Amino acid sequence: MGFFSAILGNAGVAQPSELQAEYSQLLADGEAIEIGFKLVRDVFIFTNKRLILVDKQGLTGKKIDYLSIAYKSISRFGIETSGHLDLDAELKIWVSGEAQPSVMRKFNKQVNIYDLQKVLAQHVLF
Repeated sequence: MGFFSAILGNAGVAQPSELQAEYSQLLADGEAIEIGFKLVRDVFIFTNKRLILVDKQGLTGKKIDYLSIAYKSISRFGIETSGHLDLDAELKIWVSGEAQPSVMRKFNKQVNIYDLQKVLAQHVLF
């Protein structure tokens, strides 16, 4: 992930092996990381069972908030691709019962937003 993209708040792809090493204590038996993204200090991880949002808080980042969203609770999602003047793609996820998106993230051009959409579709739609 480039420095400029990080400043703008755009997420870049994180290596699954790095995520596995750092977040393996969060995973249930039989759960595996499929794809993940880093946004400065925050991380969001798509496993074969759920979406895990990692929010590092405070100046030191020692306080960490972990939010798990089961795929079955996702009622809809949307992607917006990047354009010529708009350099980032966007993901929106709605949780059942919510009128507004519960999760909104921007991605730099290094992220293939269609790959991300495919992971969500495989888990949410089937």
